[in-house]
Amino acid sequence: MPLAPAALRRVLFVICDDLAWGDVSRHGNPYVRTPQLDALAATGASCTRHLSGPLCTPARAALMTGRHPYRTRAIDTYLGRSILDPDEPTLARLFADAGWRCGLFGKWHLGDTVPSRPHDLGFHEALYHTGGGLRQPANRGNSSYFNATLQHNGTPVETTGYCADVFTDAAIDFMRRAADTPWFCYVAFNTPHTPLEIGDEWVAPLRRDGLPETWAQLYGMVANIDHNVGRLLATLDQLGLADDTLVVFTSDHGPCPSANVEGRIRYNAGLRGHKGTMYEGGLRVPCFARWPRAIPAGTMISAPTNPIDFLPTLAAAAGLTPSIDRPPDGVNLLPALTQREPVPARTLCLQWHRGNLPQRHRNATAVTPRWKWYQSAPDTPAELYHLENDPGETTDVAGDYPDIVDELGDAYDAWFDAVSRTHAASPAENFAPIRIPVGDPREPAPWLTRQDWRRPDDAPEGWADDQPGDWLLEIKRAGQHRLVVEFAPAKTQRFLIIACGESRFTLSLPPQESRAFLDELTLPAGPCTLAVRLQTNTAATPQGVRFARLSPIKL
Repeated sequence: MPLAPAALRRVLFVICDDLAWGDVSRHGNPYVRTPQLDALAATGASCTRHLSGPLCTPARAALMTGRHPYRTRAIDTYLGRSILDPDEPTLARLFADAGWRCGLFGKWHLGDTVPSRPHDLGFHEALYHTGGGLRQPANRGNSSYFNATLQHNGTPVETTGYCADVFTDAAIDFMRRAADTPWFCYVAFNTPHTPLEIGDEWVAPLRRDGLPETWAQLYGMVANIDHNVGRLLATLDQLGLADDTLVVFTSDHGPCPSANVEGRIRYNAGLRGHKGTMYEGGLRVPCFARWPRAIPAGTMISAPTNPIDFLPTLAAAAGLTPSIDRPPDGVNLLPALTQREPVPARTLCLQWHRGNLPQRHRNATAVTPRWKWYQSAPDTPAELYHLENDPGETTDVAGDYPDIVDELGDAYDAWFDAVSRTHAASPAENFAPIRIPVGDPREPAPWLTRQDWRRPDDAPEGWADDQPGDWLLEIKRAGQHRLVVEFAPAKTQRFLIIACGESRFTLSLPPQESRAFLDELTLPAGPCTLAVRLQTNTAATPQGVRFARLSPIKL
């Protein structure tokens, strides 16, 4: 039997990107073996209906703050909607304020610039990629999964090796250096998210099983994750810290259609849906917790859980008090984990969709242990599923249980009203994006990328060349500023059109030019919108640029 736990002093938290419920052998996957994850679950607890996401940033915002993503301004994955409100409490801040060392290794996806970088929000050490993943528009330098250019506390660094191995190496080094102090080690693998890049030694054994190449590569990435989790756990054993460390393993959402083969989703234990949907396949992910001193082996939690529960649970385990001004929405699962007490009854509401402003009844769900209410769009009828009898959500029983439909629909409406008025009564103000400061001493000249440009509310979604957006900035001090712009070269002459505040400029670009400079921007302090467009003589639509950097040169 576990001993009565003293206050927790160490947390190893591992989260993956796009790892589905069915991607571990414990959940019946017939293709890939995950012995380290299987053993982790067997020696600790499993949350068998852990509903995350259904996308990367919302899951991480919920995890870090304990609050519904719609309260945090980090409501989507790109276009300026993935920047966490810097006034939000975070797990790292909670632990750091209590004297813990905090390290992040991997994917952040809650802001690439001041004031929302990981080391602005509580982490003492952060080795991470920008944006939502490697091979994405936010990455400057080498964005391959091998030898990637990463950020170390905001400074670009060149790395050697496969990204997941690099993050694991850095996490192990952090745990060794901090062994004598309380620490929070957050390892956020950007795998098995596409593109599917992995060494052939991981893929070859799966090819022999006759799998489609796409799935062989994806499961090779899963096998690599399992291996690296084993390395992390072995380090705890070597340091003599295993019994006193709470280890959590989970994922951010279900399988992404980008890894489908001929329209088919990979094995997912019969669950319906995929990443981005509110069906179980899009939401339910593995969630294992091990703390040998406190959690009995084989503990199972079948009630719905969510990333908002991590902060209150870890705070309780460590004897810490969460923020009073911005309290967590989640519940403390520690009694359920350590004493097998019931999870407090609740209706769990989740929502996500593209667009600058959340819309009532669009891709929204309300969940209890028995029921799921789901509405895909405001003009479609609500669906209802009896999850105890129909875990695959094959039969909509809304017509048989109208009272349940009304009850859960009312619960969702109350939730939507509450989270939509967290900061202001006006939705536009409540969900207003975080402006990027220029001239902040911590990062005077931020690099601006397509990750954070903003498009009009009624504009089509996207960040392609022909879908340019504007950057919403906050000029910290009035004065002269320099603009550097980077873009893909072209064979013909082009014009660079720049608008910033009241200033307008047009620069002529010779063929093959890929960089331009402007030193004539005199800007007042305060909010400012920067628009940069490429235009040829014949182009019907102005084009966006790759990167821009605005820096104060005379204040």
